[in-house]
Amino acid sequence: MGIVSPIVGVVRFWPAVIVPAVFATLFGPWVGGTGAAIGIFLSDMTYGHQIALLSLFAGVPANFLGFFIVGYLAGRNLEWRHLALGIIGTCVIAVLVGYLYLIGVISVDIMAIFAAMAVISVVTILIAGLKFPRWRGFEVGCVLGLAVGAAWIGVTLVIYSRIFMLPLTFEPFARSAPFYAGVLWMVWTFCSEIPFMILLGPPILEACYNAIPFLRRGRE
Repeated sequence: MGIVSPIVGVVRFWPAVIVPAVFATLFGPWVGGTGAAIGIFLSDMTYGHQIALLSLFAGVPANFLGFFIVGYLAGRNLEWRHLALGIIGTCVIAVLVGYLYLIGVISVDIMAIFAAMAVISVVTILIAGLKFPRWRGFEVGCVLGLAVGAAWIGVTLVIYSRIFMLPLTFEPFARSAPFYAGVLWMVWTFCSEIPFMILLGPPILEACYNAIPFLRRGRE
């Protein structure tokens, strides 16, 4: 079960995001994407907002797309130039963090935390590219996959709020949420999950490969 953020309602702080990222890398994009989609739906209906339509519109597609991308890129040997994709994705998040601060939606301390997550992402991608090339695909996949999934959540929650009412935990954005609310949900989702994926993923995966060598999928 995720930890509900007091800032953004039921868009949850989710350390367990590392689980579908690992499965997507070990068993491929379809397993990772489908497993994450089913998992978030069950979570939403059990511990979350319990609105099936909202989950199917926002959470399920976001998780499928995000972890499909992780699994797809993690299985590829990327070159140096491909690292730019991950860095650009992180820079976009950093720009959105600055936008939220400038319009007064987040305080300077929250901005600093979000910005730190973006910096950690860039540094990790660069280290992976320089020292551990076998993890380039995984690190870039995590950044791009999570960015796409987070963007889907931000956009669809705003759209949903224009048609239906979001749960009251989304107040004051339960009805007709403004554009910046979608940006906030996107940034929160990305920044609260990316550290677990890019930092914990490689050591967990390495342990899995050492325990079950045939899962390595030709990474060497």
